[in-house]
Amino acid sequence: MTPATGEQSQASLPAAQSGEFLIGGDLRIHRLGYGAMRITGKGIWGEPKDRDEAIRVLHSAVALGINFIDTADSYGPAVSEEIIAEALYPYPAGLVIATKAGFERPGPDKWVTNGRPEYLRAACDRSLSRLRLERIDLFQLHRIDTKVPAEDQLGTLKDLQSKGKIKYIGLSEVSVAQIVHARTIVEVVTVQNRYSVLDRAAQDVLDYCQREKIGFIPWFPLANGEVSAAEEFARIAARLNVTPSQLALAWLLRRSPVMLPIPGTSQVAHLEENVAAAALKLVEATMQEIDNLVRKA
Repeated sequence: MTPATGEQSQASLPAAQSGEFLIGGDLRIHRLGYGAMRITGKGIWGEPKDRDEAIRVLHSAVALGINFIDTADSYGPAVSEEIIAEALYPYPAGLVIATKAGFERPGPDKWVTNGRPEYLRAACDRSLSRLRLERIDLFQLHRIDTKVPAEDQLGTLKDLQSKGKIKYIGLSEVSVAQIVHARTIVEVVTVQNRYSVLDRAAQDVLDYCQREKIGFIPWFPLANGEVSAAEEFARIAARLNVTPSQLALAWLLRRSPVMLPIPGTSQVAHLEENVAAAALKLVEATMQEIDNLVRKA
């Protein structure tokens, strides 16, 4: 694939309409990214139903201007990282690939936390190999394992960083208190928590990240498809002549300048629909209408 070159051509790509964010102050990305969990089999296990389509999705994502792809060693496991490398290596200039470690996968839809230092070190090495990278731009602790001292888990990531295997460190599914504690040990540049227009339980974490200029990556940004089933929300979308998914993504992008949505899909058509949301600019009255709708619900 021939990547777009120059600032002007990058700015003309659809995903660029979502705006920019600097991860760690120097990794410049378009705020609407792509989450690569769905390019695996059922239960986030094994090969995808259509591997060729998964590869086409990744090619299309880059062609549309997405330069932030989020994955994890546990997606498949290993499958998502392998497909990303097969599709995109050698990587276009400016593409940021984030991955995660901290889950073992005994079977489909089964997730077991493992934050032991030796496991995290081995997971990092395996991700480097699968992704064909010398250094991972953003390495995220998938969960803080309650069976292992947090200091040991974060200290391991700090050691991997000092060895040059990872550039920046992120956290996933954490509280504000956990972020504050983690920042006494490492620099935290991103936080990935579940958040959507219909699920705002992590609002305090988003508020903290916005104050501290930490990237906030909402997982399940489309509420696992539930936004399409919310009748009143769908009516607002219809009035604006957009899909509920597009409205939900536009709402996220408008919600906070540190918001980095990563909607995932295994189909090019859905990808194109999602990226089109970057051009939708919601006015304050619409934002208020959606907020009132959620409060009433």
